[in-house]
Amino acid sequence: MTSKQLRWIYTLLALVAGTTNLSRADEPAKAESPAAPVATEPTTLSVEQLTESVRKSVVVVTVTGRDGKQQGLGSGFVVAADGLIATNLHVIGEGRAINVQFADGRKFDVTAVHAFDRPLDLALIRIDAKDLPPLPLGDSSSLKQGQPIVAIGNPHGLKHSVVTGVVSGTREIEGRQMIQLAIPIEPGNSGGPLLDMQGRVHGLLTMKSAVTQNLGFAMPVNALKALVAKPNPTLMSRWLTIGALDPQEWSTLFGANWRQRAGRILVDGLGSGFGGRSICLAQSLPPEPPFEIGVTVKLDREEGAAGLVFCADGGDVHYGFYPTNGKLRLSRFDGPDVYSWNVLAEVQNPHYKPGDWNSLKVRFERGKIQCFVNDVAAIESTDGRLAAGKVGLAKFRTTEAQFRAFRVAKELSATRPAEDVAARLKQLIDELPADAGNRPEAAGKLADDAASVAALRERAIVLEQQAQQLKKLAQSVHQRRVEKEFARLFEKPNDDEVDLFHAALLVAFLDNDEVDVDGYRDELHRMAREITRELAPESDEAARLAALNKYLFDEHGFHGSRGDYYHRSNSYVNEVLDDREGLPITLSVIYIELARKIGLKVVGMPFPGHFMVRFEPSQGDAQIIDVFERGQPVPRADAEVLIVRAHQRPATDADFAPATKRAIVVRMLHNLLGGEQKAGNIDGMLRYLGAILAVSPNAGQERFMRGVLLLQTGRRAEAEAEADWLLQHRPEGVNLNEVDELRRILERLNRENK
Repeated sequence: MTSKQLRWIYTLLALVAGTTNLSRADEPAKAESPAAPVATEPTTLSVEQLTESVRKSVVVVTVTGRDGKQQGLGSGFVVAADGLIATNLHVIGEGRAINVQFADGRKFDVTAVHAFDRPLDLALIRIDAKDLPPLPLGDSSSLKQGQPIVAIGNPHGLKHSVVTGVVSGTREIEGRQMIQLAIPIEPGNSGGPLLDMQGRVHGLLTMKSAVTQNLGFAMPVNALKALVAKPNPTLMSRWLTIGALDPQEWSTLFGANWRQRAGRILVDGLGSGFGGRSICLAQSLPPEPPFEIGVTVKLDREEGAAGLVFCADGGDVHYGFYPTNGKLRLSRFDGPDVYSWNVLAEVQNPHYKPGDWNSLKVRFERGKIQCFVNDVAAIESTDGRLAAGKVGLAKFRTTEAQFRAFRVAKELSATRPAEDVAARLKQLIDELPADAGNRPEAAGKLADDAASVAALRERAIVLEQQAQQLKKLAQSVHQRRVEKEFARLFEKPNDDEVDLFHAALLVAFLDNDEVDVDGYRDELHRMAREITRELAPESDEAARLAALNKYLFDEHGFHGSRGDYYHRSNSYVNEVLDDREGLPITLSVIYIELARKIGLKVVGMPFPGHFMVRFEPSQGDAQIIDVFERGQPVPRADAEVLIVRAHQRPATDADFAPATKRAIVVRMLHNLLGGEQKAGNIDGMLRYLGAILAVSPNAGQERFMRGVLLLQTGRRAEAEAEADWLLQHRPEGVNLNEVDELRRILERLNRENK
């Protein structure tokens, strides 16, 4: 390709970027000034003076489990005289009672979680107290390397301990900018204040180094100021229910900590049954035998045990099929102690994947039990002692486990690819002995040839290259599958028939094939059921809208992103559900879909730079709502300001037309495309452009941009196909002269390479 042609391509890319609005569709709101006290220039104090000054403002934060026992301990400090205390989110956890204790012995129960930010690991909690001594917040950006600092906390339960050190620098950890400290941080320190010698807070102690003993990290206090300025309060009565299993779907026995998170069931803690046994039973009964139950499970460590239970009597009696110590075990539990446990079979199975997700399935017939792992038969038993009962999940010992895709049916579909598909895939891969490097006879045969080492290393390089190509092919296949699913969703002629939430989940699934799409869809259904249960049967539309706002903003703390606004997590609706934080458009998708499920009509409003929604009641005036600002009503005049600012013209009625679901998903993809464009990541740009065209095949400007990028990456045949499509269909907004030039360059390159 000539330099002139390359310049033409880069010029086109710049033009396309400018004319197709590929910049991010949503812009961050300007943060308000924090309400917390801001320090002036106080006197430098000695460590003793500093400790005495701040000691009365530092608290011990204690978290208790459902059994009333202490489950966690950390630190915190007062940031407002009316009872506001800062700490780490990981200190208070989720769904647990919290109390604080001051140095003088006073104890308070936490009445609300005033604000939290999961990505930043920050939380503000509120107690019913007045005239508390707040610590002044400094400017963490002013810290200097080598600057002396003091930390106060409760390491290992040693309350109000003091340690000194210095700032050793800053470091980015998991996308978060942290203050690196030459200071020991231990369990119990988390949430405590990091102070300069004037008594100003510059950070919250967060974590210790995993490799260096006297090295720790703190979250900069400037990140906390955004929470103080824009809180998302959650009353304790609702906080205690976050993550709790739906009692209409599940019941638990024998303790442990069972909870749900976005379609997955998680469990940790020691069960009260013998051997740490704890059970979680589905409330609905299985079909009459024969029937099948299945789940996908992942253990935190292989010496644990967790899996399926069936034929459960609601007490100590049931069957269990589960992995333990790398093996698969089928047991019958006839009572509460070890003498009533019967191991029916225990096998080692090569299809079980230690440390990974494994699909377990049981087929139960009268007098016959068949157990499968990853769709391969593992155990068969004719034990018929137990004939009926409930089904569910179990864990043993101190195991931490995750479960997903729990299913019960007369017959379950397979989780592995069909045999013909597997055979085709197998043909793509050269088969080599997995243990060739450990076979002495292989080394002996090759040792006499001086060229063997070089030849083996050359072969290894080839295989590594093949492995990279196979990974790339796997990503390409995944992308095509997602594009086909996008196309299927949007082939419906009526926009009302499109499942917007499913399509939004596919945006996340495109980038992460571990996203449990069905699990998150179930989670949204569960949220809608929770809202509906609180409504009276005669509730009108206004009452339902109020219930929706209360549920999302007052009870669960959904809010607009305060930190890294452009972080891709804010564009993934599954992570927005998990973190309760996101962009205007992702928060709006959740709002629109929950509204639909409870019988309200809410549509998307694609204002430039800030997506909103509009509630359209069957009677009365419509209302624009800013979901990013916790459901704040927005007068039309305020929305017109956004339009005038963006387009430099007066707003018209056309500017207030609702967005189609297709347009909403395209805008979500454009937000991600803008990030890849800024980073100069062509592969990422092509991935999002392919998805946009699957959703909106007539998007001419995006198709032209894809053609130019394909040419730039040497994929000329695909670039030709895009150029030919544009010349044939002639979509609006595309300069056909530029398309002709693209086609001529492709033809010239083809001639030169013949």
